[in-house]
Amino acid sequence: MTNLRRLLPSFRGLVAFEAAGRLSSFTRAGEELGMTQSAVSYSIKALEEEIGQPLFQRGHREVRLTRAGDRLHAEVTRGLYLLADGIGAVRTRPADDVVTVSVSTAFATLWIAPRLQLLRTDLADIELRLHTADRDLDIVAEEIPLGIRGGRPKDWPGYACARFETEEIIAVASPAYLEKHGTPEQPRDLLSHHLAHLDEPYRYAATWKDWLRSAGVPGADKVRGSRANEYVAVVQMALDGDAVALGWRHLVEAFIDNGRLRKVTGHTFRTGNGYYVVWPKDKDLDDNARAVRDWMLSQNLTEDNSNSFRHLNVVQDGSSPSR
Repeated sequence: MTNLRRLLPSFRGLVAFEAAGRLSSFTRAGEELGMTQSAVSYSIKALEEEIGQPLFQRGHREVRLTRAGDRLHAEVTRGLYLLADGIGAVRTRPADDVVTVSVSTAFATLWIAPRLQLLRTDLADIELRLHTADRDLDIVAEEIPLGIRGGRPKDWPGYACARFETEEIIAVASPAYLEKHGTPEQPRDLLSHHLAHLDEPYRYAATWKDWLRSAGVPGADKVRGSRANEYVAVVQMALDGDAVALGWRHLVEAFIDNGRLRKVTGHTFRTGNGYYVVWPKDKDLDDNARAVRDWMLSQNLTEDNSNSFRHLNVVQDGSSPSR
């Protein structure tokens, strides 16, 4: 039998690495984990020595993941979520304190993870359990109170739902890629660039062909690049400087804000779909599930959706909400 203790670094080091990479700070990671800055630094240094290469570029006030660190961070984050999910499934805890949310791996990694510290502060008495799966689960059959779904309300006749994001897709690339290959100014320029493609096996996802056609680009069938069946891997290709990727704005906005990705061309593909918090329409949410739902909706209070949140523009009959 494989000896995992010999194969895996210390769990403490992996947890410190995940937090520091997400927060770009050893100090803030320590505050979140209840460790000193020096303890976080020591744990990560030990991890780097065990792996055999640096995982962070150290600056005066912040740290940035190296290319190797970027790649490892995505895998560690995914693995820790899966481990937490498994432990949460068997942990003895008052049922009302735990709120399960059905989400995609991409949403868990790119949307939930950067907000975990804020969620713990705002909802300190609630334990969030993320149930990730390759395909959208029937949350009624699985007895899960909440889910995140992309599409339109008519797609989920058994659910009530409230929209918190409009689906907007842009093209993104890293500064390193643009420095090496030049910045595409117009959507048609992307035909000559290396593109990261998502082969989504279960959920519908717009493709480069859809995006280019929405920009009026002929020859959209002739696009080259690399392919992956998980969106986190597609984003990682862009972060690594290997390709230009399609960026679902609500998932990549943090990378644009911190400069790790840049929007290229001025085109935005608005599909007409949205992203919704959904729950069984024939079952009342308990207080904690309702608090988690409302918290998630509050994170994206733009002018476009603020009215939907304040009045909880809930759709329960399969018809489209007012826009």
